[in-house]
Amino acid sequence: MSASQRQKQFDMNRSRVNNLASSSSSSNSNNSGGSTKNVVSPHQRKLQTSMERLQVQQPNTSRRSAGSNWMAAAGGAPPGSAPGSENQEATDSKESQPLTKSARTRIKKQAQRNRFLAMDCEMVGVGHNGQDDMLARVSIVNRVGHVLLDKHVKPRKEVTDYRTSVSGIRPQDIANGEDFVAVQDEVVKLLHGRILVGHALGNDLAVLSIRHPFENIRDTSRYKPLCKLVSNGHTPSLKRLTMAVLGQEIQTGEHNSVEDARAAMGIYNRIAGDWEKYLEKKRHQQQHF
Repeated sequence: MSASQRQKQFDMNRSRVNNLASSSSSSNSNNSGGSTKNVVSPHQRKLQTSMERLQVQQPNTSRRSAGSNWMAAAGGAPPGSAPGSENQEATDSKESQPLTKSARTRIKKQAQRNRFLAMDCEMVGVGHNGQDDMLARVSIVNRVGHVLLDKHVKPRKEVTDYRTSVSGIRPQDIANGEDFVAVQDEVVKLLHGRILVGHALGNDLAVLSIRHPFENIRDTSRYKPLCKLVSNGHTPSLKRLTMAVLGQEIQTGEHNSVEDARAAMGIYNRIAGDWEKYLEKKRHQQQHF
């Protein structure tokens, strides 16, 4: 029997009992000379027992079927509490808990990886005989070499020399490139507040038409102790530095700005401790003059 049928049967029996009780009370009152004592007949008792058995119960709520709100569905949630409030409280409690040591270490390492960025640009020639530089590609990597930006740039002037043997740039690479101003804006936002690493960064910043704080630049072509060690004080090429410091050969053919940026970052990482001490010593000396 369904719940609705049981409810209907219960209502019918309750009406019958009430009617019988009323008629019995009236009859007993007349027969006993006004006595109000009720006499329950066996038939009435049987109907009362049936009614108790037919009382409609709350549906049995399965925890599995109700999911995360099974307590609220079963009526076990405290009055006034919203469904899922226990889960919300657990989430809030979890969010309010302090970070574990490993989580703090992971966040610190992530911030450190993106605090130092290496950049390299590839250029094509414009103007008479392609003597002037124009940005064709820019690449930026973080301290572990992950690429954060690598885009070709649409030419703003007629290209007179693609310099493909060195730049690796071909007409189709930049024909559908991105707008210079949009790329320039991305680079500025990415470098803001960061330490910029690279080789001959003056050329890259010039072709991008942007500036970067001098104290936040680590240029492998201008670090004097390294230049003195590798090329007797002269400006060494990135290829020569990479071989001397990292033991790796790059630029065996066409250049790749991602490869060059990673090479510059690798050189910095190898000598970062000495480099930062050197800069700190120079700052200390300048403060005393």
